[in-house]
Amino acid sequence: MSSRSEDDLMHTFNGITFTIRTSPELLKSLDTFDAREDDILLVSYPKSGTHWLAEILMHLYAPRVSLTPPIEFGDLSKLDQLDRLSGKRIIPTHLDGNMLPPDFTLKQCKAIYIIRNPKDIAVSMYHYYRDNPNLPTVDSWPVFLEMFLRGDVVCGSWFDHVLSWEKHTDDKNTLFLFYEDMKQDLPKVVKKVSAFLALNTSESRIHEICKKSSFSEMKTNTEKENDPNHTVCTLTSNRKLVFRKGAVGDWKNHFTPKQNRMFEETFNKKMKFSEVAKHLVYEF
Repeated sequence: MSSRSEDDLMHTFNGITFTIRTSPELLKSLDTFDAREDDILLVSYPKSGTHWLAEILMHLYAPRVSLTPPIEFGDLSKLDQLDRLSGKRIIPTHLDGNMLPPDFTLKQCKAIYIIRNPKDIAVSMYHYYRDNPNLPTVDSWPVFLEMFLRGDVVCGSWFDHVLSWEKHTDDKNTLFLFYEDMKQDLPKVVKKVSAFLALNTSESRIHEICKKSSFSEMKTNTEKENDPNHTVCTLTSNRKLVFRKGAVGDWKNHFTPKQNRMFEETFNKKMKFSEVAKHLVYEF
């Protein structure tokens, strides 16, 4: 396998690492983005279940909605593309809370932030780095884990990302969801999302949506139709790379006890005052 160098594939903006698939010109221009009052933001750190939640939202609104590519994906023409979309837009993003275009807040757009336990994210991201030609080559799991803890990975530090969005916990327009809750009781979470969006979704429709949006169903559909236009990931347009295991607790197959201690140490230091951190679930 040829080595993929960091310099060719990545750049830094506001201290956060992005792939070259996100142009610095676009990032600089995000402040000018025109939001609409009925836009819905789908926010996450990578590998947190974004595609899964996007699928659910699409079913809840079907067929009256467009799922856009992530707002930070592409070059300057992206803003025009989004502007030309008629009808309701679901806009995914991995942007840190401090980089969000201000117009979303001004227009009081609704945002859903999905959080997953960071140990599973680190493992999922490690496999993603290894399989994704748009990301630099990583030597080994121990090396990657240290990169992750330093925030030296695409989209920056998981800790900083969660903290930047946690400032919105009291905002009635922002809903916080946990990936592990979706794994545990999907209908309950879909009901919560439906209520937050003020949609009247019947019990039978919720049941149907959960069936269509199960991880195995989505993975199977992706194997069948790998449509590069239907991805909410800034890091690849190959949907097959997006779905791996989706399991809770897979981190235990990778972390040594020493690595776990190192992780906990960083976590406790960074997330000391975080309320969100108290609700994270690492295994069932």
